[in-house]
Amino acid sequence: MSKDEFLRLLKLANLNKKQLAEISGIPYATINNWGYRTPYPIFVKFMLESYIKTKACDVDDEIIIKAKKYDELMQFIKEQNDKTRI
Repeated sequence: MSKDEFLRLLKLANLNKKQLAEISGIPYATINNWGYRTPYPIFVKFMLESYIKTKACDVDDEIIIKAKKYDELMQFIKEQNDKTRI
């Protein structure tokens, strides 16, 4: 993996190197040396891509939950309006 690809994936994940170190348990110094003193490990690309996909699924789930709550609210309002018309 190239430095540009690593930085692009970090940006897509909305992470910086320090945050990546915190969530992965990899020492910051190790991450900071990638691309300079040591090559980027093969697993890093997979790890960042998986993180990005997981975050996207979390957002999708949140949207679905909000949509369901909206539908429930609209149904409740309709029922209340129907009751007041009687």
